[in-house]
Amino acid sequence: MAPRKPGKLVKAALEKAVEKVAELVNPPIPGAPSSQPPDLDEPTEPRGPLPPKSDQAGPARVTPTGVNTGAPAQSVGQQGEYLTTAQGLRLYDTDHSLKAGDRGPTLLQDHHLREKIMHFDHERIPERAVHARGAGAHGVFVGYGTAAKVCRAAFLADGVETPVFVRFSTVVGSRGSADTVRDTRGFATKFYTQEGTFDLVGNNIPVFFIQDGIKFPDIVHAVKPHPDREIPQAQSAHDTFWDFVSTHTEATHHVMWNMSDRAVPRSYRTMEGFGVHTFRLVDADGQTSLAKFHWKPKLGVHSLVWEEAQMINGIDPDYHRRDLADAIESGAYPQWELGIQVFPDTPRQTFEGIDLLDPTKIVPEELAPVQPVGMLTLNRNPMNYFAETEQVAFHPGHLVPGIDVTDDPLLHARLFSYLDTQLTRLGGPNFGQIPINRPHAPVNDMLRDGFHQNAVHAGAAPYRPNTLDGGNPFPANVGTGVYVEVSQPLPRAAVKVRQAPTSFADHFTQPRLFWQSLSPVEKEHVVRAFTFELGKCYEQAVKERELRVLANVDSELCAQVAQGLGLPAPTVTGRQKRVAPSPALSQVGGTWPVDGRIIGIVVDPADLDGVRVVRETILAGGMVPLLIAPTGGPLSDGLVAQRTFLTARSVEFDALLLAASPPPAADAIPSRDAKAGAPGGAVDPRVVLMVQECFRHSKAIGGWGSARAALEAAGCATGAGIVLGDDPATVLGKVTKLLGAHRVWQRFPVSVP
Repeated sequence: MAPRKPGKLVKAALEKAVEKVAELVNPPIPGAPSSQPPDLDEPTEPRGPLPPKSDQAGPARVTPTGVNTGAPAQSVGQQGEYLTTAQGLRLYDTDHSLKAGDRGPTLLQDHHLREKIMHFDHERIPERAVHARGAGAHGVFVGYGTAAKVCRAAFLADGVETPVFVRFSTVVGSRGSADTVRDTRGFATKFYTQEGTFDLVGNNIPVFFIQDGIKFPDIVHAVKPHPDREIPQAQSAHDTFWDFVSTHTEATHHVMWNMSDRAVPRSYRTMEGFGVHTFRLVDADGQTSLAKFHWKPKLGVHSLVWEEAQMINGIDPDYHRRDLADAIESGAYPQWELGIQVFPDTPRQTFEGIDLLDPTKIVPEELAPVQPVGMLTLNRNPMNYFAETEQVAFHPGHLVPGIDVTDDPLLHARLFSYLDTQLTRLGGPNFGQIPINRPHAPVNDMLRDGFHQNAVHAGAAPYRPNTLDGGNPFPANVGTGVYVEVSQPLPRAAVKVRQAPTSFADHFTQPRLFWQSLSPVEKEHVVRAFTFELGKCYEQAVKERELRVLANVDSELCAQVAQGLGLPAPTVTGRQKRVAPSPALSQVGGTWPVDGRIIGIVVDPADLDGVRVVRETILAGGMVPLLIAPTGGPLSDGLVAQRTFLTARSVEFDALLLAASPPPAADAIPSRDAKAGAPGGAVDPRVVLMVQECFRHSKAIGGWGSARAALEAAGCATGAGIVLGDDPATVLGKVTKLLGAHRVWQRFPVSVP
């Protein structure tokens, strides 16, 4: 595709990238809490609020009705040098309530105490029933123009830049749960287009548990913690979930994806996204097509291994949100290409025998290739989590000309539910006027009043038609960017029924397609996931019922899981449909960019030869080096240790380099650090543990100089993905090449054929 001249949003991103390159001389490590380093002593000279960090930018400064104010970012935050009340009254003290004497009762007249406590008591709003745990970022979407032949949406046109806000999330857990649980992830994108706001509210799994939205409360109630004990949190490994999905076999396809590596992504940056539903696209001539939306990550689709995910939940429960924010702050901007699968809009709305209105089905990419239509780049972190990530409100009914809904029964329930939930969460019908939700297109809606009305409407006639306001607002005509629903014929003799079409009845062919499309190592992980999850269930009948379901998917899968549970494998009666595997469903086998990957470097302060060169090479390659030493802070040669043997853990790194085999440090005693284990040995036991964990998690490990001693102490001196040499640069080059494949899966044999 021919290169385009960058627009202002892309230019801003490029300028930031140039700034990051300039910092390579002395690059900061992501995660600084403030835009300026603090003084040792408490400041006493009054000054205004600090500016946001360079990687931050809040919502666009537009009015509640979509007019750009041009105000700077600081204009929406706190103002002035002095502490005030919410009404701007300056205060001299906020540490002591007003009392009748220093030991007397607190006085009712203390208006500052009343205001401060009142606001604190109401800081929290109801969390989302699902997708409560989330992380977000701002960015820009640039259209390729390739969608023009099927869709007239202006934001997809060639070179058009559209501001976006993306929220990633887990589904099951509460706001306080951990990031790396086994779960479906939300991938919701708000496009602030000039034709109105478009929300593409999707997941990282292309199918759903249910076919009809009326069952949505049931599946959520089943997967949430048990209502009597409120446990387990953010997990599906319990009886109520497996009781539901084993009796609702339409869930089987989603369960297969949820038991695969897709449910434990390495990062939001290495996660695919899907619109799930089939949408109707309309071109400039009014011709229609059906389509499914896909987000393809630039870095490829990669995942954690299960032990790694479990360790991270305890070591760093904020792992995914930290990774996203740090990547943006360091200039490794995450990118996804938006693609569409396009199908003829036929009366039956099927393609190659697949019902396009069934949200539990996919169309393999080998049958309908994903056609790229634009690029999403996330380049700015939020300034305030609550104001932006928590209050952002998505809705599948936020559409633009050229995109319409279909008769997917799950989608129709979502069209009702997403609006309804905001009334409770965000305090009324005016949630669209919260800054993060404000459209960037003119708004003239005739909607008035209600809780939290921020607009100040003029005029006397908020109705149509009128003469008192000069007729304003006027209905739009065709050709003025008007939205017109696609006219669809309805069955002549339709009867009101509560039932699904017969084409929804096949619950096992596509799960079998998914299983047979996986590589052997991915199949091993699916077997382990089913065995682990069912092994956590209490009721034997639930386990046996799910084995019956798996027998209808694949006899080998069922046999392996049954063996792990110590149960007999049921046999299948009847003939199963043959399927053609879809290679696009496997995550394994590709090579991807290493932008933003984190490489740990174990150093000995007494021997830093080669460390500086390797560190600078890692930075120049767009990756992040973290030096691990006995103690933190400055080392010789101007190098700084960001991690210590006490604070570092293998799960933080995508690959590990050993510049030395350091002897036990002064704090390598079990009473101070349980990771130190039993005393003894020539190498610090925390380093040995780190190497062992990286090895069994199939990560690349490299070393030079005395590194072999640490590898031998860990029992990992040989094997796939172990790189030893005399030249640090050569070792790094080989490790980086291995890192492009994410894991060294060939290190361990598999048993699933």
